[in-house]
This record gives sequence, structure tokens and C-alpha cells, in this order.
Amino acid sequence: MPDEHGYLLVHHVEAPDGHGEQVFFSLSDGDDARRWTRRNRGEPVLIWSSGTTGVRDPHVVAGAGEFFVVATDLRIYGGDGRGWDEWTRTGSRDVVVWRSEDLVHWSQPWALEIAPPTAGMAWAPEAVFDEASGEFLVHWSSTLYDPQDTDHRGPSHSRVLAARTRDFRSAGPAEVVIDRGFSVIDTTTFRDGDLAVRVSKDDSRRPDALKLFQETDAGSGWELVATRIADELYADVEAPIVFRDRRRGVWYLLVDQFEVRPQGYTALVSDDPASGRWTPLPPGGFSIPPNTKHGGVLPLVGDQWQRLAEAFPA
Repeated sequence: MPDEHGYLLVHHVEAPDGHGEQVFFSLSDGDDARRWTRRNRGEPVLIWSSGTTGVRDPHVVAGAGEFFVVATDLRIYGGDGRGWDEWTRTGSRDVVVWRSEDLVHWSQPWALEIAPPTAGMAWAPEAVFDEASGEFLVHWSSTLYDPQDTDHRGPSHSRVLAARTRDFRSAGPAEVVIDRGFSVIDTTTFRDGDLAVRVSKDDSRRPDALKLFQETDAGSGWELVATRIADELYADVEAPIVFRDRRRGVWYLLVDQFEVRPQGYTALVSDDPASGRWTPLPPGGFSIPPNTKHGGVLPLVGDQWQRLAEAFPA
């Protein structure tokens, strides 16, 4: 087994008549990042039965010999039924966390209150590991309200916030990192050499909305380089995932479409991801089980793919 082999995708499943709002594992078919198989015989691997009793938008991160899965504390189907507007005003300000040392054996989950009291929710958390400080930088989306508006009834929009943590048991103060004056959600970040890159969703529904857009920062501030990414495929996409195909040397952008059923991820490709130019893979060039929803990809090393495949059969 080569030192770098295969990829893990953690995600939830769109299942209006079931309970897919838990953490599922999918593995690349060997080292082929364009083809995926749902594992654990199609059942969730990680279960959250506290809080809202469901999780969405899971993300997996590695750092300092540990792995963490962090997810949104939200259940849409079979939950409290209050609806999207109320969930953005008085939803859970927690994220749900699992810890592992080998990706196979996982801790019991716990809730980390990460958004401030002025926030209406904490959605789509992602994390990156800062080797210099030994900390994880977590970012997520929250609507923010005036401190005097304790019931969160006034107008607001979603910003992207960030905080630092060493162990996901406690976190430092939250800071706003994206505020465009309209709702922005689902930010993912990555590096291309010395360039920082992030892809986010403009969720404002304005006629001139940016929809899925990309920014880059070479050290002097964020520059908008692409808007309405994947518009040629679907009217609505979200939940971007960006990762490099180590065998082919290209980058993939996975986008979650919810315009038609079955919903789920489709893929675009680029050999210059910082440019913002993404080309859809041709028909048949990408394969993933239907209704594979909002998640995160972890490139695997050593025998990790093999051990995951044995522990969680297809």
C-alpha cells in the first residue's frame, strides 16, 4: 500500500422518510477520487441522539495524531418542525464533536457551544489544523443579532465566524471573518501553494446573488475571483468540498445540488484551482451514491483506507 492511498468522505444523507441526519462514511474506490462507495452497509457510523437528535454537514480534520468529526446540531426531518427561519433565529449554537486516534474507533459525541449568545445558530462547521500553534481554527455560519434583541426577532443575515480550540472541548472567542451584508454560508477553505483560497455560498436569494463564489488571498486581502460557480449544472448548489487528486495532480470541487431529486454531490475539476475556473466532469466521470449530502473529505495515508474498508464493509 503506498503511503498516500484513498480518501474518506464523511457526510449525512437526504432521507425525508428516514433518519439520514447522522454521520455516514463513504470511501473512494481504491485511490480513485472520482468514484465513491457508501460504507458500513449503508448505515450511519456516528450517531447523535442528544440535542436536536440529528446532525448535518459533518467535517473531518486531522491534527497532532488525532482526528475529529465536527457537525451541525440540526435535524430537519422528524425534528421540532419549526422551519428554516426559526432555526436561523433560535437554533442550536452548539456543534457536535467526535474524536478518534485511528478513524475506526470513535469516542462518544459531545456538544461544544461555539457561537456567541447573539447568534441564532451554528451551521456547517469546518476546521483546519495550525501546526505552528497546535490549535484548530474552526469556522461556521451564524446569524447575529443586536445584544438587546434577546429573542432574535429583528432582521439579520448570516456571517462566517471563526474561533480557535486545542481539543474541541472549549473554544476561544468567536470573531467574524466574512460579513458581506447578505447571508453567506457553507465556507470551505484550502491552500494552493502560498495562496489562501475559500469558496462560499451567497444564500441571500437576491436577483444578483453571487451564489457559489470563490475568493483568494495572496497576503494583501481577499479578492473575489469567481461567482455563480456550477450555474451551468444546477440553479442551486451549496456545501463545496475542495481537495487534490494526488494521483492525477488535479483538484476537485464537489458541490451539493438540491434542485432535483435525488439530491447530492456532483463534481467539477481544475488544474489551477486558484483561478476560479472549474469544469464539470463529463457524464460518467463521477460516481457517488444518490443523496450523499454536505460533508468533508480527508486524504488517507498508509493503511488507513484498508482498515476503514475492513471495519466498515460496503
